Amino acid sequence: MHANLDLILTLTGGLSAALVLGYITQRLGLSPIVGYLLAGIAVGPTTPGFVANREVADQLAEVGVILLMFGVGLQFHLKELLAVRRIAIPGAVFQSLVATVLGAVIARALGWDWTAGLVFGLAISVASTVVLVRVLADNNDLHTPTGHIAVGWLVVEDLFTVVVLVVLPALFGHQAEDGLWMPLALGLAGLKIAVLVASVFLLGGKVIPWLLTKVAATRSRELFTLTVLVVALGIAVGSTKLFGVSMALGAFLAGMVVGRSEFSLRAATEALPMRDAFAVLFFVSVGMLFEPTILVQSPVLILATLLIVMVGKPLAAVVIVLALGYPTRVAFGVSAALAQVGEFSFILAALGRHLEIIPLEISNAVVATAIVSISLNPLLYRVVDPLNAWCARNPRLTRWAQKSALIAGPESATAVEPGTEGARPARAVVVGYGPVGQTVCRLLKSNGVEASVIEMNLETVKRLRMQGIEAVYGDAGHPETLRAAGIQQASTLILSASGLANAREIIRLAHELRPRLRVLVRTAYLRENDELIAAGADRVFSGEGEVALAMTESILRDLGAIPEQIDRERQRVREELFG
Repeated sequence: MHANLDLILTLTGGLSAALVLGYITQRLGLSPIVGYLLAGIAVGPTTPGFVANREVADQLAEVGVILLMFGVGLQFHLKELLAVRRIAIPGAVFQSLVATVLGAVIARALGWDWTAGLVFGLAISVASTVVLVRVLADNNDLHTPTGHIAVGWLVVEDLFTVVVLVVLPALFGHQAEDGLWMPLALGLAGLKIAVLVASVFLLGGKVIPWLLTKVAATRSRELFTLTVLVVALGIAVGSTKLFGVSMALGAFLAGMVVGRSEFSLRAATEALPMRDAFAVLFFVSVGMLFEPTILVQSPVLILATLLIVMVGKPLAAVVIVLALGYPTRVAFGVSAALAQVGEFSFILAALGRHLEIIPLEISNAVVATAIVSISLNPLLYRVVDPLNAWCARNPRLTRWAQKSALIAGPESATAVEPGTEGARPARAVVVGYGPVGQTVCRLLKSNGVEASVIEMNLETVKRLRMQGIEAVYGDAGHPETLRAAGIQQASTLILSASGLANAREIIRLAHELRPRLRVLVRTAYLRENDELIAAGADRVFSGEGEVALAMTESILRDLGAIPEQIDRERQRVREELFG
């Protein structure tokens, strides 16, 4: 009973504090992650008032890490990484190396050994995916060359960090305690990883899609969500119990398998919303570890860590991006977006503490640096355009850089951007592919309008793709589904499926993603018209109304009415029904 009470109190207190402080930081224009970390400090043992159970919070945070890594694997697309590999791979390696070396030197200078210094450097070398995507999206740079490079760069960092998470226990865990020779320990770890990857991709690549197909056929959202969670948690736990590797790696591999199937989008939109709640608890649990006294006891360590993250890492990024021939706008944008630390930094620091590699001071320094760098990152990114404009106005600097082949011509700015020249054909997004949706798509195609279909029937989606029609399997009530269907390039949204329970939410989300969007909605009942118009629909076609109009016309024809009488009566009925 006491344990259950601790669980409920920790869950309620932690999430409540995260809600309040996350809302405040969001309203201040900062990342809500800052609020979550501050919430952890507020409910931690170092501050007065309510104190959450740290052990319970850590256990809940473990679930958050698993779901977080599953989401990273789910959204990892090898093709996107390959598109920017010539800059993302060397850039990530160079910047991580610089940050790791600087961190190791600082730690050694402050009295810790080289092992602690390397783990410390690795922890502050990787940026936060959540913060980076948020900053790029807020500045409309997510789908530009800068955004593509930054995201690819971060994917490389994440993959490298996953490898480190596997290697560290092999070097400093039970194998090391048992006296295994280091190369042998690494070899065993590598063999276990290879067997795990082969098992997940070869066996899981057949079983998991088959299982999800069977469950999706039931049309039960609860069963689908439960299945995805069982896959993520099951493979994560199995990775630890059967292969002795981290649950994070197992969850990442599980996400990659699901991401390669037809269910990637639906899994991300329907089965992972709870990931956000558990991820919040992860940040709260990290904040609970923070000791405010370190600000007084180790100010040099905090300042040095901040300088590495917000000065050393950005400078390294600028140097490598310019050296590879990209313009200053890309160099400044990528470096600013990566000038922070986040999720993986905490995971690495926590693992280092668990393996007794790094002391508490270093772990606290990572948390303190994360709070400051995440808070300042959006402000830092706003300096990119003025700094780029200053460089453009400085003829000497520009001529010197061009002469040194550090700044390429304008063509390099579009080297990673897909061809966007020329007028794009009109585009519409159609939700539902029943008889009405089929008729609408056929009409659009015959008039030169590209149509993409959102459909919850997997077999229909497969059939449409075989016919060369762009189709997305998922719920249109999620922004990711609408984006995948191309809503941000569309001029019209057509809800052709009748009885959509979340039609108003779909309209609201669509207008957020594409403000000047024409929305046509099919509904069953006349009473829903006003609500849909108020939600933002331009035209609503009610089944009751259209049947009334059709019957009116048929009856008048049978009575021998002339066309003018039929048109007049139709207009009167339309005004009565639709206003």
